[in-house]
Amino acid sequence: MSEAVKQAGSARAGMLSLAIKERAALYMAYMPFLKNGGLFIPSARAYQLGDQVYMLITLMEDSAKIPVSGRVAWVTPAGSQGNRQQGVGVQFDDNESATMLRQKIEGILGNALKSTKPTHTL
Repeated sequence: MSEAVKQAGSARAGMLSLAIKERAALYMAYMPFLKNGGLFIPSARAYQLGDQVYMLITLMEDSAKIPVSGRVAWVTPAGSQGNRQQGVGVQFDDNESATMLRQKIEGILGNALKSTKPTHTL
């Protein structure tokens, strides 16, 4: 895991925390192809598609932790082809908090959203 992305778990299996410090790391984690958007979160925990999870997201230099809920829409298991990082892609729920987070992410990424560079998921 890079210095730019740090993941920490909690006692609850459904709680994930992600701090993204660099724009490139945000690009790698963001999943714009999901309805409502989503993020890939490195995790060694076992999740199933459809699992409800709660996240605390910290973006760039902003110290505020943004609470958002979602469902697991992508699972990259350990030992995946192409040395892809183990973790889960979480589709944001359709609510105000998720909409604000998606807009903030897309504002930070700007034209990078049109890039064809590979990400953690595609």
